[in-house]
Amino acid sequence: MFENYDCGSLFDEAIQSTGCPRPGAESLIQRLESLSSEELQRRQRMADATMLNLGITFNVYGHEGGTEKIFPFDIIPRIVDQQDWNHIERGLQQRIRTLNLFIDDLYNDQKVVKDHVFPRELLETADTLRPQCQGVHPPKGIWCHITGTDLVRDRDGTFYVLEDNLRVPSGVSYVLENREVMKRIFPQVFGGLSIAPVENYPEKLLGTLQHSAPPGIDQPNIVVLTPGIYNSAYFEHSYLAQQMGVELVQGSDLAVVGDRVYMRTTRGLKRVDVIYRRIDDDFLDPTCFREDSCLGVPGLMEVYRKGNVSLANAPGNGVADDKAVYAYVPALIKYYLGEDAILPNVPTYLCHKREDRQYVLEHLAEMVMKPTNESGGYGIVIGPKASKAELEDVRQKILANPRNYVAQPLLHLSTVPTLVEGAIEARHVDLRPFVLCGEDIYVLPGGLTRVALKKGSTVVNSSQGGGSKDTWVVKRNGVHPELNGSTQRQSQVQLAGTP
Repeated sequence: MFENYDCGSLFDEAIQSTGCPRPGAESLIQRLESLSSEELQRRQRMADATMLNLGITFNVYGHEGGTEKIFPFDIIPRIVDQQDWNHIERGLQQRIRTLNLFIDDLYNDQKVVKDHVFPRELLETADTLRPQCQGVHPPKGIWCHITGTDLVRDRDGTFYVLEDNLRVPSGVSYVLENREVMKRIFPQVFGGLSIAPVENYPEKLLGTLQHSAPPGIDQPNIVVLTPGIYNSAYFEHSYLAQQMGVELVQGSDLAVVGDRVYMRTTRGLKRVDVIYRRIDDDFLDPTCFREDSCLGVPGLMEVYRKGNVSLANAPGNGVADDKAVYAYVPALIKYYLGEDAILPNVPTYLCHKREDRQYVLEHLAEMVMKPTNESGGYGIVIGPKASKAELEDVRQKILANPRNYVAQPLLHLSTVPTLVEGAIEARHVDLRPFVLCGEDIYVLPGGLTRVALKKGSTVVNSSQGGGSKDTWVVKRNGVHPELNGSTQRQSQVQLAGTP
């Protein structure tokens, strides 16, 4: 299966340039080599059918009228070595600790601005800054209860933070269901491997939400607030509510009475203490944000400001996942914690800075240009792959609104083995670990691996044609007992073009 495997000069996470599997991947590679192409394709079809039966879908807005699609899933898992994972975990814990301190500071004392560590101009022009949150102190000082941080790996194997997703990050349900599907259709690949479990995430999430309850409430009533069935992540909303054993509600199911929030039930009103909201800030409360919102709860923010209901994530925390703010996170880590960043940022040019803007405009064809507040891969222009017209269009947009753009060098994203039409080929991936901030900071082992299924593509978003993989955090000594003695030698996998 690997005789024609070619990752070129890129960093492949399973196969070394010598043709040998990387540490931790040996057992998986041996198992894959023992299977025929027909058997792998049969199991891939089984996985697709299982996804369909489980209803694991997402909606694509603006595509064929807004279609509901099965989330593409590749059955070859991604291996993350335990040592690498320990480094990632420490880096993410450091980052989330810092971002919570930063957001609380911005909405209160603004010491970071007064000390000239973070520019006031950048703060005042942030689209995600919410004046309605000024002076707010969420319970336990936590603004980012659930975070999905996107990581990429460059050609030298270094993990970089690509962006922070703090508002309503999605995708964790696919992590859990990917693992369940793998166990159903490919149980033999797990044999004897020491793989970190992910199944306890709903329990951890529930504990995080309980910890965020207003003071004095020992057994908080928790709900998941969804925009409804037409939201692209509705499957996840309903899945997590079911797994946690809490109610899934829409805005019309909730009401503010006095200074409390209540849920309408067949037995009357029931007080709500914690809302895991999957609705953007703008739609949370029509009396406070967008007046035309039919998704939120009138009066909700006033109850929140009084401390009588907790919202996770906290409104206003999106100010810290602005892609221009992102560039300052290493300096913020130093400012708040007195530490160097464990996980580096991708080098970033801020187009609102004259010198950075000039450099970007002179090197458009070599850079990746990103709008500061878009998500899902929308608005990104990849210079080396863009047409002259696309480059000119982004040039004019940068000149018209430089605050709205950052630029980064094009990274050579790492690759992993992926099943493509019966053959195993290298495809680019990123990684979205999920972080829960409650009594402590918990990082779900592995997270969501998104894979660019199109050859040569580096855009991994599901809305842009990407898929996902199960992600295994594996201990190096987690080798099947049968693989001992002479059979424990590394499987010599020939790379295309290697002697």
